Amino acid sequence: MPDNIMLQRIRAEYLEMPGMRLTAPQVQRLCSIEPTVCQWALDALIDAKFLRVTPGGQYCRVTEGDMPRPQPAKAELRAGQRSMKAS
Repeated sequence: MPDNIMLQRIRAEYLEMPGMRLTAPQVQRLCSIEPTVCQWALDALIDAKFLRVTPGGQYCRVTEGDMPRPQPAKAELRAGQRSMKAS
């Protein structure tokens, strides 16, 4: 089972680089860890709901990825209507 320091290291890499998506072999190279240990760590971070796996096999943070993002509301300004300025 991966130790806490290794999990913190992988978590820190994902927090430092928002939007990062890596395959298991890429995480392994980035953190210089063995394949089996790397997979255990990734699985532990998935169980902790910090990471998720994309359909393409990339690991990304749960808060990022292919999830739909809410669209901002657009204000409608009618013709002839003036906006009020703050004084």
